[in-house]
Amino acid sequence: MQQVRAVVARAKGAPVEIVTINVPDPGPGEAVVKVLTCGVCHTDLHYREGGINDEFPFLLGHEASGIVEAVGPDVTGVAPGDFVVLNWRAVCAECRACKRGDLHYCFATHNAQQRMTLAEGPDAGTELSPALGIGAFAEKTLVAAGQCTKVDPAARPAAVGLLGCGVMAGIGAAINTGAVTRGRSIAVIGCGGVGVAAIAGAALAGASPIIAVDIDAKKLKTAKKMGATHTIDSSPLSGLDPVTEIKRICAETYEGADGADVVVEAVGRPETWQQAFYARDLAGTLVLVGVPTPDMKVPDIPLIDVFGRGGALKSSWYGDCLPSRDFPMLVDLYLQGRLDLDAFVSEEIGLSDVEAAFERMHHGDVLRSVVVL
Repeated sequence: MQQVRAVVARAKGAPVEIVTINVPDPGPGEAVVKVLTCGVCHTDLHYREGGINDEFPFLLGHEASGIVEAVGPDVTGVAPGDFVVLNWRAVCAECRACKRGDLHYCFATHNAQQRMTLAEGPDAGTELSPALGIGAFAEKTLVAAGQCTKVDPAARPAAVGLLGCGVMAGIGAAINTGAVTRGRSIAVIGCGGVGVAAIAGAALAGASPIIAVDIDAKKLKTAKKMGATHTIDSSPLSGLDPVTEIKRICAETYEGADGADVVVEAVGRPETWQQAFYARDLAGTLVLVGVPTPDMKVPDIPLIDVFGRGGALKSSWYGDCLPSRDFPMLVDLYLQGRLDLDAFVSEEIGLSDVEAAFERMHHGDVLRSVVVL
């Protein structure tokens, strides 16, 4: 067992704390990873605010890269010294989805069996709930070995670590879930980290037009840099209706188009989901990748509109990715200069800066703050 520093959320809405935790030696199917970098994701904030569940205290952090330090006795997929990106889809190979060949929909993904615990104070020994089964705002973390995906060690850790969640979720929402490709149009509503990643994925796939929608001019400027061909300011002051504008832009590109072939909703709110629903072309696809809160409901849309527009209404969980397939491919594209993952790293910070990074996230000042250890 080792003791390391880590960022923990003890109670709903309370500021995070840096504490000392116990990291067990790896058992069967487990690995201890020395964390190099970890992005500050909205999901971590959801955990802190009690928006995921109430299993406090949480060990936050999950968008991480690191070096495998030790593995359990039966682990063969990774070895000490491997440079890895951590993932939260360690497939089981036994569930119904896996057995039918849909590993990217695995219903029983693996996490470490042992629990990391608080090391000091009156609550020493209390088990921690690691965010998404990872818990990487820590100098070292214990994970299932299948959560370690080997990638090219030539890559910049702060950049490729973001594939562990937000960037993969966005790219995958466009390419895997939305199946966007050449000759197809896409609109992305919400241009934070995940939305901009969806735009980057659409650009990789050759989609056109690629329409970015947001209320923040700074985010639209970033979206343009990452591949958006058109931007729509949907703030109240602009006076623009995003649905009307998306339809207009697509009709200018493809005769007869009545919206985008794919609309990615990267906000996670009923009103933007409704915009995405009506901004689709006939037989178009809506992809929900923004994370809603439990109290939100699907808008009151006439069922005849659901039937009459056809197409598909999908949710994208982790970009429908298979880490062992997608992470190495995207890292290779990054190293070839075809995918600018560096552009997602707004700042590099320390463990003690996580709470301040949450505040900057609220104000939309960053794509990603990345903790560097």
